[in-house]
Amino acid sequence: MLFFLLSNRPFMWVLFIINLLGTIYGYIWYMPQLEQTDPVFLPFVPDSPTASLFFTIALFGLLIGRNWGLMQALAVMTLFKYGIWAVVMNGLTLFVTGDLSWLGWMLVASHLGMAVQGLLYAPFFRVQPIHLIAATVWTVHNEMIDYVFMQYPVYSQLDLYIQEIGYFTFWLSLLSIFITWWVCVRSKRLMW
Repeated sequence: MLFFLLSNRPFMWVLFIINLLGTIYGYIWYMPQLEQTDPVFLPFVPDSPTASLFFTIALFGLLIGRNWGLMQALAVMTLFKYGIWAVVMNGLTLFVTGDLSWLGWMLVASHLGMAVQGLLYAPFFRVQPIHLIAATVWTVHNEMIDYVFMQYPVYSQLDLYIQEIGYFTFWLSLLSIFITWWVCVRSKRLMW
């Protein structure tokens, strides 16, 4: 049943459009931060929309009968990482401030959806070890840009906890790399 839904072309086209629109919205949401960002860091600041862009490209590849392993590896790894990261950061905002706006709840739902869709589509993907290595380099490099060069997504209520957030994010990156290997590369992975 799940395979039938996930492989249904009209469903995939709807998912593609939703992700494309979500990606565009995500870049618009980041615009105030991007306007203040040094151009050399621009590709690394809008984490979630870039993850969504990777998935949108990977999904489009499936729709036209192509398996773009690098895009697929980047999609699974970054969707999981930034999906879970945003859920945790919004949960932390709720814990610290005692309140979470409707926008915060929308971010929780959409980012949880990002993490889940990457895992659900992983069995369709054909990721090779070299793709995993390249996606790992991107993800770890992005980590350094975020927490060494301080280009992380701004959550002003959480500025006091940036060292702890950076530490958490490092371990989340390692978990995301492991999960991508587990669901996309290892020999006994689930395949549809």
